[in-house]
Amino acid sequence: MGIKDWINQNVFHAVHRNNLVYAACWEDPRVDRAALQIGKNDRVLVITSAGCNALEYLLDEPEHVYAVDLNSRQNAVLELKLAAIRVLEYNEFFQWFGKGFHPQAKQLYKDKLRSSLPESFRAYWDRSIGMFSNKRRSFYFKGSSGTFAWTMNLYIKHIARLYEPLLRMLNADSIREQWKIYDNELRAKFWKPYVKWGLANPGLLAISGVPRPQVLLARRSPETISQHMQRCTEYCVTQQPLKENYFWRVYLTGEFTEACCPEYLKPDAFARLKGGLIERISTHTASVTEFLEQSEAKISRFALLDHFDWFYGEGEGELAREWDSILAHCTPNVRVLWRSMGQETDFVNDCRIRYQGREMRLAEVIAYDEEFAAELFAKERTRTYQSLRIATLR
Repeated sequence: MGIKDWINQNVFHAVHRNNLVYAACWEDPRVDRAALQIGKNDRVLVITSAGCNALEYLLDEPEHVYAVDLNSRQNAVLELKLAAIRVLEYNEFFQWFGKGFHPQAKQLYKDKLRSSLPESFRAYWDRSIGMFSNKRRSFYFKGSSGTFAWTMNLYIKHIARLYEPLLRMLNADSIREQWKIYDNELRAKFWKPYVKWGLANPGLLAISGVPRPQVLLARRSPETISQHMQRCTEYCVTQQPLKENYFWRVYLTGEFTEACCPEYLKPDAFARLKGGLIERISTHTASVTEFLEQSEAKISRFALLDHFDWFYGEGEGELAREWDSILAHCTPNVRVLWRSMGQETDFVNDCRIRYQGREMRLAEVIAYDEEFAAELFAKERTRTYQSLRIATLR
């Protein structure tokens, strides 16, 4: 292992072992819902992250959503959102999770939210609710990936002094206008050599939530990580209206607006969730494999984020065990969705699994809807990843 990889691995574990990592999901649920085709009889397993996408899947009214995460703090975020939906009115709820800040956060938590939380999550929020108390540094600039975003925000505001044209670009009325602002006022001033170095630095990538195996996988691409990030940025600027790209907005400004936010933060969706849909979701602090091995539920839809990348290299035995569990606990009409920092995911196809009593390559068992995946990937508003996969049973 090289020194850079050693730094990435150890910083990642040091930062994430005892901390909240993600304050907001970075996978586009509009793409997820189209890919998964969730119906009323489906049971959905999703890696919790910050719970944003799990709540949006509920809007398709599945039988149940299982939000599974090894990090209990990620489940704590989703449980706080569920408690807030139960006891708050819409305007207060949006202040909490749209703005990421509430001037009376600590008192409101004590008076209303705490008693609506499962007891196992109260101790965490008793000591952490202050994350919502700082207007200058909202909840979305907390956690390890949020801290990275906050650092970028400070750089843009106070060093590069690009915040004003950045806001104009985010609010532009046309793709042509946003590209003009980016090309004339932002591109050359932002993409400095030290920024490119920082975006590819193993330690900084670890802080932002990118583990060593994913870095190694990304290095298989002909372009560097910083080149990939610049290309993806320019794809979004030239191909998609940024006025509706709430991922960019929250990452760069630390808050959503009512016009640019996830679906679950909109009044109609909030009313449907409050009206009973949130009773169809449960959180589970476990690995995907552990949850499946302990559960009797048959799962028909899996939303696994960029999860498989974390097994690249030395973790491929764990990857095979997870796929064994998926295949043992899925329905015949299963759909499995994941993203990757690799253009090719041969390490997934080649893992050795047991299926119907014999050992074989995973690629012999699953089939990919490559055309549909490519169509949806072109519409992804984050563009962080190199590929998107939709798998079904052969």
